[in-house]
Amino acid sequence: MSNQIKNLIQQSIATKQQVLENNALLQVVEQVTDLIVSTFKNGNSVYFCGNGGSAADAQHLAAEFSGRFYKDRHALPAEALHCNTSYLTAVANDYSFDLIYARLIQGLGKPGDILIGLSTSGNSKNIVQAFETAKEKGMATVGFTGESGGNMKASSDYLINIPSADTPRIQESHMLLGHIICQLVEEKYFAE
Repeated sequence: MSNQIKNLIQQSIATKQQVLENNALLQVVEQVTDLIVSTFKNGNSVYFCGNGGSAADAQHLAAEFSGRFYKDRHALPAEALHCNTSYLTAVANDYSFDLIYARLIQGLGKPGDILIGLSTSGNSKNIVQAFETAKEKGMATVGFTGESGGNMKASSDYLINIPSADTPRIQESHMLLGHIICQLVEEKYFAE
């Protein structure tokens, strides 16, 4: 069994090595960092969405901004859109699960806000619909996906597509880059 454990760790390292060597992808991470800093400086918000494990990752990253990362500092306006279960179950029941995020963006989103969607396949209908609504509202969209970008590719202003088709490896890399963005945003925002 220890060989299997080592093999899985090596697969994770190999995916992250591909991320490390992908200069275009790292440039997008830098652009997203700068975008989030300017968004917060302008008094706007960052919203996150995802499904399943990606919802957990979205909530985690939102909490890094609204709570803290390294610095003891003021809260930043970031929120994961799936945390109100009464809302989610009502909209999913009364309308469609595909609309749960789009309706929240329709009600909460403002021009200059950012919507960050996490989907390993890039094909989550509820995130694609939310991205379309965000664009109508004048919001920027950031997609965290797997290698192809899926259907989110077309509606993402910034695409962070991990070079893998393996869901756990993609999610591990989403959190790696998400943490990097959180750290750099915190350093830049509170240093200026």
